[in-house]
Amino acid sequence: MAFDGASKVTEIALRSDRDIARARGRVSELMKAKGARDIFLTRFVTAVSEITRNALTHGGGGRLVIYEFADGGRIGVECSDTGSGIADIGAALADGFSTRKGNMGRGLGGAKRLSQEFMIESTVGKGTIVRMIGVCRSR
Repeated sequence: MAFDGASKVTEIALRSDRDIARARGRVSELMKAKGARDIFLTRFVTAVSEITRNALTHGGGGRLVIYEFADGGRIGVECSDTGSGIADIGAALADGFSTRKGNMGRGLGGAKRLSQEFMIESTVGKGTIVRMIGVCRSR
């Protein structure tokens, strides 16, 4: 998935919980400005929260880049980290999978379900990149 026809809006370094809140807030602001319906906004901001939390918790931090598409109806995000990577992406996307005890294990799979488009690349020992597109309004 490429962000063809999209322009970079901002980049947020993910070093603490405050940065996750900033990322959520910035995505929410952008979607509201584009007239997003509440359901689309809530779904996509939740997905952004999941992937940024994973970058911080499992990747040791990272960055989120936010894009807007020229069509005005979609935004994209790219969340990357340089952590240990994911050995089995299929397993990581399955509900119930978690590397942390007591966790429900719905983060990545949930983010995939909550976004219009979802792509993940990961290399063990090098890190992970997640790209998602959220819709602001029905076409």
